[in-house]
Amino acid sequence: MEADTTLGALTPEGIEYTLHPAGLAARGTAYAIDAAVQWTAVFVLYLAAESLRWSGVWAFFLALFVIEWFYHVICDIFFRGQSLGKKAASLRVVRRDGSPVDAASSFLRNLLRFADTFLSLYHIACVIICANRGFRRIGDFAAGTLVVYSSAARFAVPRLRPDADSAVEAIAPPRPLRFEEKEALIALAGRYALLGRRRADEIVKPWTDALGWQPFSEESGALSPSAYALGIAKNWTGER
Repeated sequence: MEADTTLGALTPEGIEYTLHPAGLAARGTAYAIDAAVQWTAVFVLYLAAESLRWSGVWAFFLALFVIEWFYHVICDIFFRGQSLGKKAASLRVVRRDGSPVDAASSFLRNLLRFADTFLSLYHIACVIICANRGFRRIGDFAAGTLVVYSSAARFAVPRLRPDADSAVEAIAPPRPLRFEEKEALIALAGRYALLGRRRADEIVKPWTDALGWQPFSEESGALSPSAYALGIAKNWTGER
């Protein structure tokens, strides 16, 4: 894992878990693969535009713009923080607390990519990445994101203990939740194995009305409050 470091993330219960940010070599490998993919797509589009002559020029420039500015955003949103290069290098983009990256954070970190590579001076990004403990570039600082090893990133999301709660299906929350609420649910689920059901139920109890849990409800009444919360957390962690 080269000269990489670790970062601690603190849950609302005061328990710390560890993230493993990826260093310059791993990120450089992923970037090179993504650049090759992007330029291959551009070349194919160029050949297509040539065959269509002038009628395909505007379509080519539009596609070029989408590839250049939205390739990474699309991958972050629809492939859980993994572009083709990051997947090949076993990396993933996450929020600084280990939760999945959202659309706003992804767009901001990629919008500021030009600041890291201003006038193609890639050494700016290299210096910034090497100068901080989380190996973050300017876009990561602005968006509150990290690039971590994907195998390590999985430890920052819920891993249910092998009991009845592991069979809980993903449950849609009754209303859109704020980021802080999502963060708290994911942190609770990630530490459930240490807390146990009784303690987890005590923590979730003040949230039951907000989460829509009712003791006699057909949908939620068969589940304990903490199991219901775990089901809601699965919406963002991808656990099955």
